[in-house]
Amino acid sequence: MRRDTAAGALLFTAITQFLMFLRVAESVYPNYSVSGNYISDLGVGVAAPIFNTSIIILGFCVVLTAYLCFQVFKSVVFVAFIALAGVGAVGVGVFPENVPVIHTVMSLITFLFAGLAALYGLRVFSRLMGVLSAASGIVSLTALILFATGNYMGLGHGGMERLIVYPVLAWGLMLSGHLISRG
Repeated sequence: MRRDTAAGALLFTAITQFLMFLRVAESVYPNYSVSGNYISDLGVGVAAPIFNTSIIILGFCVVLTAYLCFQVFKSVVFVAFIALAGVGAVGVGVFPENVPVIHTVMSLITFLFAGLAALYGLRVFSRLMGVLSAASGIVSLTALILFATGNYMGLGHGGMERLIVYPVLAWGLMLSGHLISRG
């Protein structure tokens, strides 16, 4: 199997398992609200083993994807942004909310570098894929700024946090399809 195909399959599997287990964790967490709870609230309590394991797997797979993609994209900046997002995701799972300072730093690393990777895709990809990539990054980074300044626009902190996360996860799925289709 080619490196790009393997990277795409790995990324697709990682994101898919995370989305599925995120939903499972939300279901088992008592009275969980996507508007009123942070995503990382799932990393403590009854849902912790599900959420933390899933996000650690996601992070490791993203780092491995970045490594496999270095020869594909030949952009140190792009690959570094992807790898840093993965390192941050591992950190979110290893240091849940009950380790507040480190957890906040790891969350910021994940959110910032995932958004920057998607935005930088405008330089990496051609035509429509570059535009869609940049749009995902812009939405995510704009939501990050709004989130950090406490402007939740009626969505609650959980809803605004999802506007940071979901665009880059969708972008990751697009990237995985791109990588798989090269093989």
